[in-house]
Amino acid sequence: MKFWLAVPVFLSFTATTLYAQTAPAKQQPAAPATTPAAPAKIDPAKEADIRKLLDLVGTKALAAQSIESMTKSIKPVLTNSLPPGAYREKLVDLFFAKFSSKTNLQHLLDLAVPIYDKHFSHQEIRSLIEFYQTPLGQKTIATLPVLMAELQDEGRKWGEALGRESMQEVLAEHPDLLEAMTAAQRAAVPPNQ
Repeated sequence: MKFWLAVPVFLSFTATTLYAQTAPAKQQPAAPATTPAAPAKIDPAKEADIRKLLDLVGTKALAAQSIESMTKSIKPVLTNSLPPGAYREKLVDLFFAKFSSKTNLQHLLDLAVPIYDKHFSHQEIRSLIEFYQTPLGQKTIATLPVLMAELQDEGRKWGEALGRESMQEVLAEHPDLLEAMTAAQRAAVPPNQ
């Protein structure tokens, strides 16, 4: 994977993880493609309740946690997407430092408001607030990040095992490919090693 292709992957993982840790939106049918209209003004009372909900469920902290987690997991991908050299680690570290300095979590919350407005009625927002203020709602808020982390870890392990098994089966079924891969590996190793 090229470095410039890995950056959008990092950003996509961040957004996906954040989405997975917040309340799911109702499915809406896809609208026909049109020229983007000016965003509709959100009712101030509904906007206040949306911001209250985002604060109640800890969206800002979840976003920060997601960005930190994705940074750790995507850093090796970015590093390996660049040609080897002494510059690589410094470049990746500087990239993440720059990315971090530009991260504005309040802006992310501001982006979330119209999305919640689009997918939830004001009454639904109020109902979510009521739920998240209950003991079960508070447990859900506390448990979801841990639950998502465990699910992601188990999914990663499952995917790695499935990938290994699939590769072993393909190589067993196609010994010519195994031979070609082995030859390529030998050719890639410098003679002094």
